[in-house]
Amino acid sequence: MSAVLRIVLTGGIGSGKSTVASKFQELGVPIIDSDVISRDIVKPEETCFKAIIYEFGSQLVTNKGTLDRDKLRNIIFNDETAKKKLEEILHPAIYQEIEKQVSKVDYPYCLIVIPLLIETKAMDCFDRILVVEVSENKQVERASHRDKTSAEDIEKIIKSQASNEQRLKYADDVINNDLTIEELNEAVLALHEKYLKLSSYIPKIPENTGL
Repeated sequence: MSAVLRIVLTGGIGSGKSTVASKFQELGVPIIDSDVISRDIVKPEETCFKAIIYEFGSQLVTNKGTLDRDKLRNIIFNDETAKKKLEEILHPAIYQEIEKQVSKVDYPYCLIVIPLLIETKAMDCFDRILVVEVSENKQVERASHRDKTSAEDIEKIIKSQASNEQRLKYADDVINNDLTIEELNEAVLALHEKYLKLSSYIPKIPENTGL
């Protein structure tokens, strides 16, 4: 374990990961969001932006000089080889930035939001895995409303992701997000207290010990 307890939060599209993360944030917990990182590292001045344009072509540059994320999403959604190439560009940079942000955390634990944790096989990089699960019907309802996308498209995305059953195999903790706000607040508070207690057992290695 690291000096800071690393809790990774994962779940499928529309499961309510952002809502759960915001509840932890209200309690003062540092949040590291891989989706935010993935947007930041494809800004025009970043290396990943240049690598994507080199790999996929200048048609992905908008009139404003930014990355056309919708076009890129359509390309990789229908081409497994293209998807793997994009992952090879993005994933190392995302995890490098996560490590950088974790190193700056001054709190007993942090919450790292990674939707595609199981798909990227990064489970061993973290101390505990918190899975947010919800019924597929709720996923479709929430995601289609949020993203203004058809239910059929959301169902395709769900099928392309790890299943709830696959995520639960790795889960140390689970929040079922078919909850009222009051129940969700209670569930988050209980986990918050649990993580604070667990963090106190992490050994702090003194500097300059050679370990």
